[in-house]
Amino acid sequence: MSEDLKGKVALITGANKGIGYEIARQLGSRGATVLVGARDIRRGEEAADKLRFSEIHARTIQLDVSDQKTIDSAAKQIESEFGKLDILVNNAGIISDGDRLPPSQVDIETLRHTYETNVFGVFAVTKALLPLLKKSKAGRIVNLSSSLGSLTQNSDPNYEFADFKLLAYNSSKTAVNAITVLLAAELKDTPIKINAADPGFTATDINQYQGYRTVEQGAIAAVRLATLPDDGSSGGFFDENGVVPW
Repeated sequence: MSEDLKGKVALITGANKGIGYEIARQLGSRGATVLVGARDIRRGEEAADKLRFSEIHARTIQLDVSDQKTIDSAAKQIESEFGKLDILVNNAGIISDGDRLPPSQVDIETLRHTYETNVFGVFAVTKALLPLLKKSKAGRIVNLSSSLGSLTQNSDPNYEFADFKLLAYNSSKTAVNAITVLLAAELKDTPIKINAADPGFTATDINQYQGYRTVEQGAIAAVRLATLPDDGSSGGFFDENGVVPW
């Protein structure tokens, strides 16, 4: 096991499965203590047990990004046990069944439900944990986004996923990108770096495992952004190959 992240504490939301779990595994394999954020504490413990079996320092944090009480409780637990947070990966996200309709036919409740997790959850978790990230010598925030949130690519009829016009999901990721840019501007004079990561079309339950990329591939960009050096970028949108257009 590499130890280049030894002493670092990383929280990953929605880490009991999929890309979130793989991000936790990769960070943990490099020596970080990983906090498995999960709505269901039992599933979180099962994931943490698997990580510990691989000799990774893993703990479970009950955290529902749409429930402020669990967010506040998680922040207090991390402060009490570790006194800081070095890496926050906002991975938890959803696609609602009602989003698989033409945009004009999407129900307003589908939009609200999606934004509650994908947008408000990202902001609420980041805001609650920012004081602990400021206690790190090199805090890193990674917001899992998607190329589906790129206005440039959504406007391109030749874009690979031009037919995927999911109003709630796509626009929620556009909003996440905006949050990333605005927070980066606020934090520009601090050691904290915040970026958005596009994992690509990865096979997970959010797309009924139709993606052609593995979770190992899907985690690459997020892990890279979570471990940026002091001269790394902030306020950007990246996949594993480089910059993704806004």
